[in-house]
Amino acid sequence: MEVKPSAIEGRGLFTKVTLRPRQKIGEYEGERITQREGRRRAKIQKWIAIVEVNNGKSIDGAEETTGFRFINHSCTPNTFMRIIGERAEFYALHPIKAGTELTLDYGDSHHNGELPCKCQTTDCRRFI
Repeated sequence: MEVKPSAIEGRGLFTKVTLRPRQKIGEYEGERITQREGRRRAKIQKWIAIVEVNNGKSIDGAEETTGFRFINHSCTPNTFMRIIGERAEFYALHPIKAGTELTLDYGDSHHNGELPCKCQTTDCRRFI
């Protein structure tokens, strides 16, 4: 994986290799915090890198080093996230060619449908 400038927003995470459908790409890493603390932080951070998992826990990826915090939102994503216990894993939705930016549909997020979407896809919902 490689972090580099994104046409969607700031920096993005790009794959260096071709990925197979449903192939596990990696796991979101970061500081393990309570869900309550995650929601508090989300209100004051400019760039939110918090994933809510199970058991009232969240992962704050603001300082993670694998690059998964740079996966940008898209209304027509090429990856999906699976929450397993207190972990968050990323998988390819379909074949993804090397050099492609990885994207994820954030779904319900800390943005509460108020952040303008920048994915520019034909099926864009306009807000995250």
